[in-house]
Amino acid sequence: MRFRLRALSSPPGRSIADPKMGALAHALILAGVAAALSFFVFTPNLKATSKAEMLQQAQQLIQRGDLTAARTQLSQALRTFPQDPGLLNLLGVVEAQQGNYKAAEAAFQRAIGGAPDFTGAYLNLGRLYQEAASKDPAALKKGADTYERLLKFEPNNTEANYQSAFLLARLGSFRVSLERLSRLPAAAQERPQALAVRCADYAGLKECARAEDAAGRLLKHPDLTESDVVSILPALADRRCGDLVPRLLEGLDNRQLASAKTLYELALSYEQRGKLDRARATLERIAQREPISVPLLTKLARVADQQGDHEGTLGYLAHARDLEPNNPAIHFFFGMVCVEMNLAEEAYRSLKKAVTLNPGNPYYNYALGSVMTSRRDVRESYPYFRKYCELKPQDPRGRLALGIAYFYGHDPELARQELEAVANYRETAPGAHFFLGRLANREGKFSEAVQELQKALEANPQYADPYAELGLVYLKQKEYAEAEKALLKAVEIDPESYLANLNLMALYQRTRNPRADAQVKRFEEIKKKREERSREFMRTIEVRP
Repeated sequence: MRFRLRALSSPPGRSIADPKMGALAHALILAGVAAALSFFVFTPNLKATSKAEMLQQAQQLIQRGDLTAARTQLSQALRTFPQDPGLLNLLGVVEAQQGNYKAAEAAFQRAIGGAPDFTGAYLNLGRLYQEAASKDPAALKKGADTYERLLKFEPNNTEANYQSAFLLARLGSFRVSLERLSRLPAAAQERPQALAVRCADYAGLKECARAEDAAGRLLKHPDLTESDVVSILPALADRRCGDLVPRLLEGLDNRQLASAKTLYELALSYEQRGKLDRARATLERIAQREPISVPLLTKLARVADQQGDHEGTLGYLAHARDLEPNNPAIHFFFGMVCVEMNLAEEAYRSLKKAVTLNPGNPYYNYALGSVMTSRRDVRESYPYFRKYCELKPQDPRGRLALGIAYFYGHDPELARQELEAVANYRETAPGAHFFLGRLANREGKFSEAVQELQKALEANPQYADPYAELGLVYLKQKEYAEAEKALLKAVEIDPESYLANLNLMALYQRTRNPRADAQVKRFEEIKKKREERSREFMRTIEVRP
């Protein structure tokens, strides 16, 4: 935060007093000495030259950036004149320059308390509140109130009216903000700062035609700066007028006024509207202008992933991984993309690295456990699912996954214990009852198996696997008509179901059904596809950043 004498650095609302300067700098610096010295006449028993010298020396020290010496000078002066508004105002500037928000606030308030019509102290305090908005939730409201107090005794103050309008727009008081703008001189109302606030006000009132008109005039203004547009973006966050934000950002870009940060916001707006090609191209432009960074590469990866460009995604992530090899989030993202690409070994290595770097992340453990269930030894997934259940005890999906792992790991009692524990939860009931049915079928408890599988279908009628398993149960009991009915339903829901087509083939062969040969051919096609997927799942690729 940089303060220039009584003028603070450019706030979110750029000063309207001087079109060429970002703050009140020029106007207030010129007025600073005179404003402070004006209080000399109210201080008894002091020679004018003595007080004038103190104020002048302090301002010179502030201008040179020697804040320590300035503080010393002001502290000495305030020991003699503890309630002097001019000295307190300058002390507030020093405190603000050094980042001492509360001390600066107190100094400006004391200056105002000693001189209720000290315009400069009000402006400085209002500016301080604007600068502090990110760390003080009440700062914007306090800033608006400060300008309101100033306008009560100086209603035509151009800077106060503009800054009041700006803050009122941020606070959602759009009509009052417009009223403040109407008090500005005609020329000032056409300044880009005022046009920006007017645009935000009309957008807030859903008067989109007027907002678009103000935006057009703003973007054509010869004195437009990036800060004029950026300052009103928070007031446009609810996107009441559709494409207004991207239009403003694109306008800055077209005039070559957009910084890398603004281009990033433009890329986000493209992404939000589904214009992924533009979002990615804009992010690539940032990468050409700025030192490459992990956040930028990660964002590029996310956009590429949304486009379905998995190899491009891995390329960005590989570059990010080179820059930050110990960042677990990058390894996790890389691993999940590998899962999408059926790269089991690559996924395993990346997810294992993510868990090694951050063993306390439940989702990393869950993902690694899921990948391990497709490997030779399913039991190696046990500790990772257990860890997820430990970290997320309220999520029944963890216990379902653990129960399924136990099922495939041939630990039936452990599987039953976990599956029964989550069988009554809406999100896990279909899977839990399905695997309980498979357990019962495996143990020859056919009646129990049918009950469990029917419960699975009650929870999710479009779940093909319970129908396929139900067909197998009926087949074992030689209830062929019921078996065919269940298996045909499974194939109807999922024509590529390996289990359903396998069991249907067995049924037709056992019953000498004329459709047996066709079903054998169909099953062989599905089996071949499955084997191809299995081989693809075990492949590795070389990814270059």
